[in-house]
Amino acid sequence: MYTVEEFDKEKTKILKYILYKKRSENEVRRKFAGTIEENLLEDVIEYLKEARYIDDKEYIRKTVNNFMALKNLSIREIKYKLQAKGLNKDDIDEYIYENKEELEQYEIKSASNIIYKKLPSMEEDEIRQYLLKKGYKTENINMAFES
Repeated sequence: MYTVEEFDKEKTKILKYILYKKRSENEVRRKFAGTIEENLLEDVIEYLKEARYIDDKEYIRKTVNNFMALKNLSIREIKYKLQAKGLNKDDIDEYIYENKEELEQYEIKSASNIIYKKLPSMEEDEIRQYLLKKGYKTENINMAFES
């Protein structure tokens, strides 16, 4: 077991880590796995989840919004990046399903941006292959070329 003081000390340490930059539950676990006793880490994570400092669904929403604002990615690339952060696949799929229309529009816009950049130096077929490799859907690539 551990004392209230130990709990508060570790909670403060983890809270600083989370408040510096939003983190997923898995990122917190990986960061502190070796340094904080397992039961204590579990309890602190549960406490922070209940207090909504750790909220993976909200984390997914914010991360996707950042990607959409700053990057040209396919929906598949977004999914892989979220999975790489150790987020629950079902939560990711649920978010994508619930925001399908917006994400499809974003993917078309991203493909258009890439086409615009690559057109001077690449053939249309090469660009199509490039976008397919990056996980863009064929119908979204076609719509991007039409726009």
